[in-house]
Amino acid sequence: MSTLKPVFVASDVHYGAAPPAHQEAFLDWLDHAASEASSILINGDLFDFWFEYRWGTTRGYETVLAQLRDIVDAGIPTTLMGGNHDWWGGRYLKEEIGLEFLDEPTTRPLAGLNTHIAHGDGLGAGDYGYLVLKSILRSPFTKFAFGLLPVDVGDQIAGGVSKTENRWDQWGSRQRARSDALEAWALDRMAEHRELDLILLGHTHLPLVREPEPGRWYVNTGDWVFHQSYVVLQAGSPPQLLDWRDR
Repeated sequence: MSTLKPVFVASDVHYGAAPPAHQEAFLDWLDHAASEASSILINGDLFDFWFEYRWGTTRGYETVLAQLRDIVDAGIPTTLMGGNHDWWGGRYLKEEIGLEFLDEPTTRPLAGLNTHIAHGDGLGAGDYGYLVLKSILRSPFTKFAFGLLPVDVGDQIAGGVSKTENRWDQWGSRQRARSDALEAWALDRMAEHRELDLILLGHTHLPLVREPEPGRWYVNTGDWVFHQSYVVLQAGSPPQLLDWRDR
């Protein structure tokens, strides 16, 4: 096994709306990851909502932001892929916190694996209503107009739309269907793009590992709302999907 430090990956923390015990556990996980990892990747929806307004940023995330800043300052590169709840990151996360913020899927080497990274929203069959909504929410006009709102007003609107806290204990056919759709999308993409060793997604809140053929994987990191799941990528080893509660 390689002696290089691994890459730690999580997604769908929904900090600010997830169960408080899970949020505390995630902060502990960040400390652990910072002590063990070469880099950290959070693959979307770290925040239940994030926006950088003209007059400030979404409030209520001071604790996790301070911890992320300390991790970056300690020399651990940390990347946030924008998800459907926090795609609107920008200057503050990059310059004040020091995160690498990605607003589009990307392909790059991770722990020796050529890896396609995407949050997963809008991918796969179905979800056509969301695709229409996504095109509206991410338009430059919508972003500009929403950015003119007072911070409290914008955050209140977003909180009313999200309602993540109302779904802590719910798991149904819709989530399972999205999981199946994203798995099918990932396996098709791997068949078409032979250069890919790994596809990393989130969004479904369902932890999952598939190895369609030896040495190639689809991994969904799950979430920190229902689960406390994460992935460790170690050069020379298969991806490990772990549960923080089992440590």
